[in-house]
Amino acid sequence: MSGSVQVTQQLQQHQLQHQHQHQQHESSCYLSSKSSVKQHSFSTYKTSSRRQKTTVKTEKRQAVVKLSPLPARAKRTYLAMDTDKEVIGYVIPVFRANHEDVRGLMEAREEEVTEEGIHYVAMRNLFVREAREAVDVKVETKTRSTHIRESAERMELSKTMEEWAEFRKKMNPDSLTHRPEFIVKPRGQTVWEGGAVRLHCTVAGWPKPRIAWYKNNVLIDAKAHPEKYAIESSFNMHSLEIKNCDFMDTAQYHASALNVKGEASSVATIVVKRFQEGEEAGPLDPKPHGFCAEHGVTFETTIIDKFEVAFGREGETLSLGCTVIIYPTVKKYQPEVVWSRNSVPLKPSKWVHTHWSGQRATLTLVHLNKEDEGMYTLRVNTKSGFDTYSAYVYVRDADVEVEGVPVAPLDVRCHDANKDYVVVTWKQPAVEGSSSILGYFIDRCEVGTHHWAQCNDAPVKYARFPVTGLVEGRSYVFRVRATNKEGVSRPSRVSDAVVAMDPSDRARLRAGPSAPWTGMIKFTEEDPTVGVVPGEPSDVVVTEATKSYVVLAWKPPVQRGHEGVMYYIEKCISGTETWQRVNSGMPVKSPRFALFDLAEGKSYSFRVRCCNSSGVGEASVSTGEITVGDKLDLPSSPGNPVATRNTDTSVVVFWGACKDVKYLVGYYVEYSEVGTDVWIPCNNKPVKQTRFVCHGLTTGSNCVFRVKAVNAAGYSQSSSSSEAVVVKAAISVPGRATGVTVLEAVKDTMMLTWTEPASKGGADVRGYFVDYRTVKGHVVGKWHEMNLKALTTTSYKAENLKENVFYQFQVRAMNMAGVSEASLPTSALECKEWTITVAGPPVGLHVLEVRDTSAVVLWERPAFDGRTPVNGYYLDIKEASAGEKGWKAAHEKANKTKYMKVTGLKPGASYDFRVRAQNLAGVGKPSAVLGPILVQTRPGTNEIHVDVDDDGVISMIFECAEMKEGSEFVWSKNYQTVTDTSRLTLVTERGRSRAIFNSPSLEDLGTFSCVVTNTDGFSSSYTLTEEDLKRLLDISHDHKFPVIPFKNEMAIELLEKGRVRFWTQVEKCTSACQVDYVFNDVIITEEEKYTVNFDKSTGIIEMFMDSLEVSDEGTFTFDLVDGKAKGATSLVLIGDEFRELQKKSEFERAEWVRKQGPHFVEYLDFTVTPECNVLLKCKIGNVRAETEITWSKDNIEIAEDDEDAQKIERKDGDLTFNIGKWVIKQEKPKGKEGKKPSAEDVPPPPRPKISKADAGTYQVLLRDDRGKDKSTFNLTDAGYQAVMNELFRVIANSSCDIKVISTEHGIILYSMITYYNEELRVGWLHKDAKIAASERVKSGVTGEQLWLKINEPTEKDKGKYTMDIFDGKDGVKRVFDLTGKAWEEAFEEFQRLKAAAIAERNRARVVGGLPDVVAIQEGKSLNLTGNVWGEPAPEVSWTKNDRELVCDERYQLKFEHGKFASITIAAVTTADSGKYALLVKNKYGTEAGEFTVSVYNPDDEENKEGKKG
Repeated sequence: MSGSVQVTQQLQQHQLQHQHQHQQHESSCYLSSKSSVKQHSFSTYKTSSRRQKTTVKTEKRQAVVKLSPLPARAKRTYLAMDTDKEVIGYVIPVFRANHEDVRGLMEAREEEVTEEGIHYVAMRNLFVREAREAVDVKVETKTRSTHIRESAERMELSKTMEEWAEFRKKMNPDSLTHRPEFIVKPRGQTVWEGGAVRLHCTVAGWPKPRIAWYKNNVLIDAKAHPEKYAIESSFNMHSLEIKNCDFMDTAQYHASALNVKGEASSVATIVVKRFQEGEEAGPLDPKPHGFCAEHGVTFETTIIDKFEVAFGREGETLSLGCTVIIYPTVKKYQPEVVWSRNSVPLKPSKWVHTHWSGQRATLTLVHLNKEDEGMYTLRVNTKSGFDTYSAYVYVRDADVEVEGVPVAPLDVRCHDANKDYVVVTWKQPAVEGSSSILGYFIDRCEVGTHHWAQCNDAPVKYARFPVTGLVEGRSYVFRVRATNKEGVSRPSRVSDAVVAMDPSDRARLRAGPSAPWTGMIKFTEEDPTVGVVPGEPSDVVVTEATKSYVVLAWKPPVQRGHEGVMYYIEKCISGTETWQRVNSGMPVKSPRFALFDLAEGKSYSFRVRCCNSSGVGEASVSTGEITVGDKLDLPSSPGNPVATRNTDTSVVVFWGACKDVKYLVGYYVEYSEVGTDVWIPCNNKPVKQTRFVCHGLTTGSNCVFRVKAVNAAGYSQSSSSSEAVVVKAAISVPGRATGVTVLEAVKDTMMLTWTEPASKGGADVRGYFVDYRTVKGHVVGKWHEMNLKALTTTSYKAENLKENVFYQFQVRAMNMAGVSEASLPTSALECKEWTITVAGPPVGLHVLEVRDTSAVVLWERPAFDGRTPVNGYYLDIKEASAGEKGWKAAHEKANKTKYMKVTGLKPGASYDFRVRAQNLAGVGKPSAVLGPILVQTRPGTNEIHVDVDDDGVISMIFECAEMKEGSEFVWSKNYQTVTDTSRLTLVTERGRSRAIFNSPSLEDLGTFSCVVTNTDGFSSSYTLTEEDLKRLLDISHDHKFPVIPFKNEMAIELLEKGRVRFWTQVEKCTSACQVDYVFNDVIITEEEKYTVNFDKSTGIIEMFMDSLEVSDEGTFTFDLVDGKAKGATSLVLIGDEFRELQKKSEFERAEWVRKQGPHFVEYLDFTVTPECNVLLKCKIGNVRAETEITWSKDNIEIAEDDEDAQKIERKDGDLTFNIGKWVIKQEKPKGKEGKKPSAEDVPPPPRPKISKADAGTYQVLLRDDRGKDKSTFNLTDAGYQAVMNELFRVIANSSCDIKVISTEHGIILYSMITYYNEELRVGWLHKDAKIAASERVKSGVTGEQLWLKINEPTEKDKGKYTMDIFDGKDGVKRVFDLTGKAWEEAFEEFQRLKAAAIAERNRARVVGGLPDVVAIQEGKSLNLTGNVWGEPAPEVSWTKNDRELVCDERYQLKFEHGKFASITIAAVTTADSGKYALLVKNKYGTEAGEFTVSVYNPDDEENKEGKKG
């Protein structure tokens, strides 16, 4: 912006100088000179585009001349004229538009065009002219010197302006940039040899495109061949002149235009005619075009291993590659390999990796996104020309995390970046999800961080959003997310990084300052605006207006100083005079601002104020009233799409372009299979063309297509659906026939044969046409048709020829698409009689029914039988890779038929076949080779299967899913087309054909085959043998006279209330099926006694009876009739079976009656819990609050205050009686009435879980006004024993594995149980023998521990020990193997404990006799004796205060009998007081018996008491 301001200031200062010059000199008028024209062009740069009425004024401001504006329809002239109307120059208009065009360019931009900024509007206005714009002309009087000086200043200023404009145009191309476009295309021409021809074209584009000319894809180097070519370019008009044309100049010429936005080309054909046949070029003639003089060769480029149409998914990595062969190979020379997408060259980046190995070119797309979808082109440039290959890459959306949410938007870009502002645009995705897109969220992230911040609180509908609040100098990336009712999509691919800075600073950083023109002297002055309040901004306009936001833009003020300015924006609601400041808290730095939260439909006015450190300037001119709302409408619906077949997996879709649409982003194409309502996008990136090839479709599917357009405002309505089209390859004319040969010649007749075309064009060949011409020496005649009606065979008998004349023949094939090109003509063949005796070669070889290991080869009779008729054929076979020596016969004896099935082939191998015919004269020459034939079952191949329908009709069915337009089913018997309809009836429905046997018999035996025409050989066969025929006839009989099948025979079932249900079920039946219910041969009608039901949907037949009486004994039958099918099922109910069922019925009825009142759901029974509690339990139902529940034992009711009443519990419908429950009798303790004992005071249970005392008969009685029920359990004898056995079982199973523990006496084996009952039998076995009780080995129970004690174990006690616990049946065994490590550890521990016990028993110890304290009067004698023990006898010593005493006169120490140790102290004194100890010691240990001796003096005690008193 600084450059623009400087130029504006210079222009203003220049005008002020003119106004203050008042010297009286002669007038000088300079009108319409080249400089003045240029001056006026730049003067309009700073003026508004409004129409003004122009007046010519003198220096005294008097009107001299008044010029009217140009008439409304006057044609604008581009001629520059002087005052005398003389033409002095020509003005070239660069750009012309009206207000609407300019406003449209400012509001939106075309695809892949850089967004123009507001600072470029002034530059563009340089080229904008209105149709009726006037020019201000001023006439002033000046001196000659002043005139010269001003002229020099104008020239210097014009030069500066031109340099500045060029710099801005190069560094910041505005939205006028676009890819090349041919305005005038070159036209094809025809020229005579020796003449010259010129091709012209006009190309538009910005930046200015480069033009190159190609001949048959080879670059034309005019400098290398100036004598041949001349290329000119001027004012976007380009031409190619070809001089001295010769026949070699006949070619296609391409004009290619290329700039940074893309490439465009146009082609024209030049045909050079000759007056007569000329000679071929000699070796000294000029080299053909494309010859590289540098290397002396002409490079030929071949691209093989081409990449096909590719499909990727977002997030995946996709590689494309081709092998490029350059011939000849020149050392150290490599071609230039260029990859492009949609004609835009690709540059390596983190998303795009390219590699050239010298032979293979590879393009890798890392982490695919929808932006990567498009047409990819590989271009190989050599010094002899170029070659290209293209294929489309489709990128499917990644799977959404939440069902129904939209997919990610695409193509996020940043435009018009400023100090704190940027415009973010994107494209809408193809899939909106389960509901329409409500809007988009824009996220930003500062480069170098990983924190994403959401820019908008509410979703925006418009695919364009201004982001404000950026920090100047920092770089940002952006992403967009779509949202609908189901949720938010994944984010798009991030945009390229953009720096928040002034555009002029960005331009200087990229290219640096432009070199100034130094031819003129510049006069500069100091800027007096430092410290001055800035002036008002100018040209405040609304550049974008939607219902979500409005964007303002303006020009900075001229007067602003060096410190820079910031801006405040103010708004005023229409109809008021109150201006509100929008950004009072934070002024903005950029000359643009986005306003949000405006009321849709209301009108506002806006203005801007500048501010700096000196203050806030005056407000700008108001914008006028602006109504808030979308200025861009949704696109209209595209025209009706038309879908046409292309390949087996693609369809070409055409549609009409949208009408009156602005700023179209592109179109999305969707398809849906007929019969479904699921629409799938064909492209995930919008395309601008009205033609698109939809790949990736399913072959044979029937699809419809629709199209919707999209622009920044959103999606259009989808077009109407196209007509349904089947996805199949389009039909084309067949290829050329090959191998045209003569089999026989007889005077004026020649027999011709040929091989059918390798490519049939997607449809069967319907016939052939034969052409001929005569040959005389080197002169050939014209071609003539031999047959007007197409031939259906690959042979033809040419008649009415001239004998001894040479002829050439050619053949053309025909299908429904047209006639093919002619085959290569035969050599000149003489028509004369041959002398041949053997048969000619068979013709028409073809294969059917190719499978993995077999194929059927068929052929036709030779066109010439020889002297005798053909009587057989021989089939030869060889692998395709083998040489001529690899041929071998497929069979030994001659084959009489014209077909043969070859078996035993190798899967996946290729074979060649040929056939030889035989007659009486011998075997003739082999036929033309058929092959190679790949032996492999084609995917989708079906076999003929035989079916017998419900009516007994036998038929053969063949299905084919690869049917194409015009395809037909052709049935044959023994490979002869079926024409006799008396035996077979053929019915075809779409992809299914059925051959019905009218009257199957032995006449129908044979091989039946079916071929589908217009396919790649889909065929199959079925051989009907006599055995198969008999089997099919049996099945047919069963179907003609059917029997209704039953899933099960009639069964009987008892229901509630004793009702009886007779039922059965048939496997299938129709709605017309009828049932008769029969009892003893009498049909039963529905009445009170019988209820019948037939559910035809399930096939269940039922008959109900409320009860069985004596008269109901007999046979019950269900008779069924369903059309012609019949069935019956019976049940005989007599004798004991009937009476037993009758009893059960009565019992069930009684049970139902019982259950109407309180009753037992489960009768009284017992159970033993894991804790060994014995419970009597029952389950009751239909109980009310008033129902009485009474327990009794031995017919004695258990009252509530009885001890047993506390054993009864009820939980919901379950009643339990805990027999072994311990009941505490609550007695009132004395002195503590009313206080219950604590849990610690409760003694242990005084009784076992169950005992004989619990035996008896227990009964529970339920009773209320509805009835009563009772249940009894006999806990005596067998009942008691059953309970005990169950208790024993629980106890036995609760036992743990046997464990071992050692003691000083021996080894103990034990097992823990939950509870022990004294009636439980436990036995121990050692080595499977019962252990007898003895003093050394004992068994017993302690608490819940079962043990076996082995005292003083020996080696004999090793072995397997088994504990057998009686569980009421066989017993539970626990085994422990007391051997090995277990024995060693147990025995070692026993010995250790035994030794420790012996030591403890024999250890020396003081066993008694010594007091703890001895108080004795001084002078007395002390005698103490201590009893000691030890084995052996211990050593004895005495200590006083830890010092050993020695026997002397004072201390007498004695130890008698090894048991008594004594100490005697005669006449003790106070010195004898202290701590004494008797120490005893032997080899097992030491012990000390301590005591204290206290000696006192009576006198001292009395004195102490006297002193206290």
